[in-house]
Amino acid sequence: MCQINKTFILKRNYLTTLPNTKITFSHYNQLFKFPYSQLMSLRSFNIFFVLVFTTINSVAQISLDNTSFEGTPQDATLPQGWFACEKGTTPDILPGPWGVNLESSDGDTYLGLITREDGSHEAIGQRLPSPLVKNLCYDFKIDLARSKSYAGYNFPIKLRIYVGNKKGQKKQLIWSSPTIGHSDWETYDIRFTPKKDFNYIVIEAYFADGILFKYNGNVLIDAITPLIPCIRA
Repeated sequence: MCQINKTFILKRNYLTTLPNTKITFSHYNQLFKFPYSQLMSLRSFNIFFVLVFTTINSVAQISLDNTSFEGTPQDATLPQGWFACEKGTTPDILPGPWGVNLESSDGDTYLGLITREDGSHEAIGQRLPSPLVKNLCYDFKIDLARSKSYAGYNFPIKLRIYVGNKKGQKKQLIWSSPTIGHSDWETYDIRFTPKKDFNYIVIEAYFADGILFKYNGNVLIDAITPLIPCIRA
């Protein structure tokens, strides 16, 4: 019994030096000299582990409501599932209004948020279907662009994302984009770790860094993916 364990350890270590080798059950049988019944037990354990991991991952992931901002294209309209978080927030469901004609990245429509030269800016949010868990890492993606023509609100701005525990609360900044100057959709990968349990998320248009005055700008938003616990090596 001790000899079998020693053989298993030595050959397992040898096997890990071949990262590009595709291993089959026959390879296991030859390398480890396991009886078929033990191989099937190992296979069952692997399947069980994958099922458990998948179940935990699906339970922990958080899917926002109306993440591609579907609705009838019109100006000054909050998309279904979202509420305003800043005074003067009148987002636009696009394309169509204000001469914005970029095709959507996902679904039929997307959202436009603006900043204004009077210093005001737009932000929307929603309550999460389940809370973010303190110290648990999350990944998600978002598609962003800028419209070169937006009824005079044409300059590049950035997007900031916060989480909190009250409607519109910005308790923790979890991501700030670079200045969005590109006029085609680009996907941004976001990874963050909440410092405590949170129930709300806020998406905010804001002025680019390093600009000493406020100005009229826009950012287009689409295709927010579910917030999924990070897979770490």
